Amino acid sequence: MSVWAGRHIAAVAALLIAVSGPAGAQTKPADTGDLTVPDAFNMRLVGHADLTLLGEGMAEKLAPGGRRIFYIAHESGPQCFAVLDVTDSSKPQVLFEIPSPGKDLHCNSLDLNNNTLVVAAESADEGEPGAGMRVYDVSSPTTEPKFVSYFDTSGPRSRGVHHVWLGSESVAYLTTGSADFTPKRATTDDEFYMSVDLKDRAHPKEIGRWWYPGQRTGDSTTVGPVPIIPSYTPIQVYRPHNIDVFPSHPNRAYMGYLDGGLVILDISDPVHPKTVSISRYASPGFTHTAFPIFSRNLLALSEEAIGDHCAEGAKRLTLWDIADEKNPRLLSVMPYAKNTVQLCNRDGRYGAHNIYEDKPYGPTWKSDKTIVGSFFGGGVRVFDITDPRDPKEAAYYVPAAPAGSPKHEIQINDVYVDDRGYIFACDRFTGGLYILASDALR
Repeated sequence: MSVWAGRHIAAVAALLIAVSGPAGAQTKPADTGDLTVPDAFNMRLVGHADLTLLGEGMAEKLAPGGRRIFYIAHESGPQCFAVLDVTDSSKPQVLFEIPSPGKDLHCNSLDLNNNTLVVAAESADEGEPGAGMRVYDVSSPTTEPKFVSYFDTSGPRSRGVHHVWLGSESVAYLTTGSADFTPKRATTDDEFYMSVDLKDRAHPKEIGRWWYPGQRTGDSTTVGPVPIIPSYTPIQVYRPHNIDVFPSHPNRAYMGYLDGGLVILDISDPVHPKTVSISRYASPGFTHTAFPIFSRNLLALSEEAIGDHCAEGAKRLTLWDIADEKNPRLLSVMPYAKNTVQLCNRDGRYGAHNIYEDKPYGPTWKSDKTIVGSFFGGGVRVFDITDPRDPKEAAYYVPAAPAGSPKHEIQINDVYVDDRGYIFACDRFTGGLYILASDALR
């Protein structure tokens, strides 16, 4: 690890200790700032759609006549996903809301490539039916998506699919359990990497799978504890969250493996993926999204904030050098919000979560100098990474607390940026979909 990265870790550790002390130690009411008005720098609100319970999957498709059709997953039911017309970004219109396939299933993730839409279905508990992936045809984007098939990954020790990614229209990559996979620890470690053949969309079939060494019952190895930042002990969860595979580099998969850290796979033999590297690093845990920036041999890596009030520390968004993919090297940490202590004092989560991943298909915005991320109570935040060793915060937008939110503040879950430069950001409770613009995108 570089001296520079070590300095950043030391600084982050000090901040974690400062912001995550027990609430009972306070002698006066916590300062939370003004939640009734947006907090913005170099970013403005363009439009808004009144939806609820939005998840971690967004995609856009161009339709005949120049119309733009937008798809967004719901984190929990009764809806599975919504379809909107965002041609006029100031007045998004909801066209369809597709109901959840089961009362105990939620559709947290979706992805789109050309005319194929895939949607995750995950159950609250292991063993429930209906969990897996649903495939839709969207060749007629202004009509309701046409259901094509269901790929079943339910089972006695499976909750189904949490995240989906279409590396091409013919291959889906899943964070999933399965009927024939028995983790050493139920619930926490029950999902792994799986690729699925969609050449015949009516009959999806598994291609290959990979799991963390020591994750499955019967593995000879044992997963050891992750290195920790002082003041926080990770909960030691081993399963992937996002799986990123890009057509420009079809032989590599990039994963945030929660407390397993950063994983890079060689998938040149799709049936038998092989480990390129596993990077376990001093961390407050829950590594979430690994987004490679190939033109600069960089990788942005986020950690998900999973506790309210920064209970496990304010999670980070970091930047890595992957020129040597067998030995990724931590370069820097994105700067925290100046009002981090205020944000941690609020009722919900604050810290990193999703990163906009420059999707290689569809009308998407692309950059190797700017990172856009979702930070729950910290809203949407944009970082200039021109100097990867010294990133700068370039813009942010924190909406006012939405009416009826159980957390009494915004909780931005995911971000997407289209080729017009509009940032789409969604709230996981009552805030809906926000469409934003910023001069910081470049």
